[in-house]
Amino acid sequence: MKSSISLSRRQFVKTSLGGCLSIGVGTAVPSFLANALGEQVKQDENILVVVQLTGGNDGLNTVVPFQDDAYYKARPKLGIAAKDLLKEGGELGLHPSLRGFHELMQEGTASVVQGVGYPNPNRSHFESMDIWHTCLRKDKKRSDGWLGRYVDQNNGSLSEDVPALHVGGGKQPLALATRNVRVPSLNKLTDFQLQGNHQEVIEAVLETELTSPASEKGGLLDFVQSSTTSAISASKRVSDAVQQYRPEFKYPETDLARKLSTVAQLINSGLKTSVYYVELDGFDTHAEQVDTHAILLRDWSDAVSAFMKDLKARDHADRVCVMTFSEFGRRVAENASGGTDHGAAGPMLICGGKVKSGFLGQTPDLTDLDDGDIQHQIDFRQVYAGILRDWLHVSPREVILGQFPPLSLFS
Repeated sequence: MKSSISLSRRQFVKTSLGGCLSIGVGTAVPSFLANALGEQVKQDENILVVVQLTGGNDGLNTVVPFQDDAYYKARPKLGIAAKDLLKEGGELGLHPSLRGFHELMQEGTASVVQGVGYPNPNRSHFESMDIWHTCLRKDKKRSDGWLGRYVDQNNGSLSEDVPALHVGGGKQPLALATRNVRVPSLNKLTDFQLQGNHQEVIEAVLETELTSPASEKGGLLDFVQSSTTSAISASKRVSDAVQQYRPEFKYPETDLARKLSTVAQLINSGLKTSVYYVELDGFDTHAEQVDTHAILLRDWSDAVSAFMKDLKARDHADRVCVMTFSEFGRRVAENASGGTDHGAAGPMLICGGKVKSGFLGQTPDLTDLDDGDIQHQIDFRQVYAGILRDWLHVSPREVILGQFPPLSLFS
């Protein structure tokens, strides 16, 4: 009975304090709670930054097999001329908007994983995204996501800072859904505020402490001090980050760049969050694709490039991996509206100081299609497994709910 009461109080406090990383350290907070311990900030944990390209990115016009006549035959209007591509590899070229990403590849800090998908692909945005988020199809119960399971299963070994963060104003991705640990969303650093009345939380904790049997006080008080100290310490670091941070490289004036700049500030603040998640929407290019796709790819490439350069200048690039994915690629053949429809497999794009640079996997065979779609050669869960095993250093099986050979992504 004693342990269940103690656990309940601990859960209450942890849940309440989990979102209050920006509580004010003022006169309303009891002095013993505000007496931070001056925690030494560790700078050696690896960090995963996920960039979701929502809508289904046209992978075939992102990484172009310009020596394949089948490409230009299927895309007489949308096919990108070889002379306009950013050449990287003997038979492949990058979309001309990907200049920043191309520079990262030439520096040896970026890679393209080709032909990524899953068996029996689903062309529904919602269902396919849910599959990528949960590693499960809809005939299975999907209450948490793969990153949520990582957080839940490794919470004991993770720091007391929030283990994962969604940076953006929309709905939190299912990939971050957890069973036991709170994962907050924020739109900007000034939103890093207590969600609820922290004074009520602290008063409730103190009242509980005063009325508890003497035998229960020490553990709960220690827990409160530890949790609150951590929250206050994190708050101070974030506050300092806002006031002191000056990007080493100028970020573009785009929404994605703003989100990644926020992530860079949080990383540089010493916050020991291991997973960040951001999104770029608009890739559902059924009509008039040329200009729209070019702008979206430029937004992504310029933002990620500025982010990586900023991190490198602050000596964080070697502990950050940026994984970019979309819920599916587009069909190989263009449609009559100057666009492309929902397809299947596509490339994933990986950046980071420790990433194996270049192309992983075979160039898609455009003469051997599956109902007009590129066949997948690498299951997306192999990419997840490689990141979990070799970057986040956990067993992938329980996170991706199956046995998939990890892809070797890091040097």
